[in-house]
Amino acid sequence: MPSPQLPVEIAVQDSAGVRIALDAGAARVELCQALALGGLTPSAGLVEAAVEAARSAGTAGFVHVLVRPRGGGFVYDADERADIVREIRAAARLGADGVVVGALAEDGALDLEALARFVDAAGGLDVTVHRAVDAAADPVAAVSALPGRGIRRVLTSGGAPDCRRGLPGLERMRAAVGDDLELMAGGGVRVEDIRALASARVDAVHLSARRTEIRGAGGPGGGVDGFDATDGALVAAAVAAAAAAAVELTEAGA
Repeated sequence: MPSPQLPVEIAVQDSAGVRIALDAGAARVELCQALALGGLTPSAGLVEAAVEAARSAGTAGFVHVLVRPRGGGFVYDADERADIVREIRAAARLGADGVVVGALAEDGALDLEALARFVDAAGGLDVTVHRAVDAAADPVAAVSALPGRGIRRVLTSGGAPDCRRGLPGLERMRAAVGDDLELMAGGGVRVEDIRALASARVDAVHLSARRTEIRGAGGPGGGVDGFDATDGALVAAAVAAAAAAAVELTEAGA
């Protein structure tokens, strides 16, 4: 009988982060850049490197590419929507396993027309809708609109600034979508939060597990000193906590 599982997804910004997540037993990565802005589309070279690393490790379904053209909200004009479609197709050509997308309309509802275009561009790739749903006018309604639209999972904090405050929202989302959509909890997740998230019946947890690393001063024109790096010890701790929580809930008959 297979062991109960609660997959852990790690947001990573570089090849080192991909390797760390693989070695520590993460189920997948959300590949991006500029996590300080909430994450933006990574370079083609990074996507290619991540795909090669996952294939070399024999890990399927590992590389999920965030496609977000800019920070500053999720309402996109026609040019930005077209750029997102191009980036989705590029990720597919480079061998990614999935894409992470999202868009809102001016009224704060999900932009379902844009999402349909993104799903069509993804072809057979897994599609995850990101935390645009948490910025929606009604986050639970936004998540409830996703099943049946070719979308596999949603990343959400339950409509709150972080998952701890979003636990009631996550529970309402679970009740609303049942088993028709994978619910992945993300947003300020700490290792010590994972048990409570598992109790809310989420299907996976997402965190960046990062620390600040400094390799010389940024200097004039170089921005701030230091950069975010994936912390292998945090990834391993999150994977262990998720496994323990899954076993505990199974044994409790939850």
